[in-house]
Amino acid sequence: MRLRARQFDFTFPRPALLMGVVNVTPDSFSDGGQFFDSSAAVAHALELVEQGADVIDIGGESTRPQAIPISEAEELRRVIPVIEKLAGKIAVPISIDTVKPSVARAAIQAGASIVNDVAANRTDDEMWRIVAESGAGYVAMHMQGMPQTMQDNPVYSDVVAEVNNFFKGQLSRSARAGVHPEQIVLDVGIGFGKLLEHNLELLRRWSSFTKWNRPLLLGVSRKSFINQLFGAKAAERLPASLACACWAAQHGAQIIRTHDVAATRQAVRMTEILLNHVGYLGHSKS
Repeated sequence: MRLRARQFDFTFPRPALLMGVVNVTPDSFSDGGQFFDSSAAVAHALELVEQGADVIDIGGESTRPQAIPISEAEELRRVIPVIEKLAGKIAVPISIDTVKPSVARAAIQAGASIVNDVAANRTDDEMWRIVAESGAGYVAMHMQGMPQTMQDNPVYSDVVAEVNNFFKGQLSRSARAGVHPEQIVLDVGIGFGKLLEHNLELLRRWSSFTKWNRPLLLGVSRKSFINQLFGAKAAERLPASLACACWAAQHGAQIIRTHDVAATRQAVRMTEILLNHVGYLGHSKS
């Protein structure tokens, strides 16, 4: 299995890629606007690369439940300076976390190589055309509704089957827009239009999504469903986040999106060593 994202090319099986999160927002649930200043965001991204991040994911608009949308101009003001400063400093792909095609286009021009689209349930094909034309990687994430409405009353008859149907449609529709399958990453969207039981079911049946032969991204770091289980504030959710990351790596995840790169890297790499995965410290899967 191969992932192509502009000048970057990854072949799996290999150690899971770690996607480090940089929120250039004043209202993120996870870090409370700690990296809203562009200089602080750049410094944090460089620190995450030093810790072992294989991808840096930069977002300028919060997608937490009930988040208030921001204008295109404001999102560009937040993210483009960060991407421009990082593009010449780091040797790993930069991902732009956005739902706006215009922001994705500008980010790619500034040096981004991946579009992380939480609104992949879109009906127009402008975002896919931008991805096709640029050769960027594309993360297609499942979400029921939009951030403003997604947690109102999400209902599924079978959440795994419905997410799989979404992936089938995404692969077909993006291909018609000119996106090559090797550009696509699939994300089940933990916490996006899902209740606690939906999130747990997606994790328990993670291997059900490997049939698409595309890299699977897990985004579970510091998510609020952990609070529902353990009464843990965002800064206290690392242990459960690591457990989910290791579980997903064991059951077929290729990319782990995380706020805590150093800890996640150690936990996931240990899991891979125990599983005897290909490509790590000379170990090969028998």
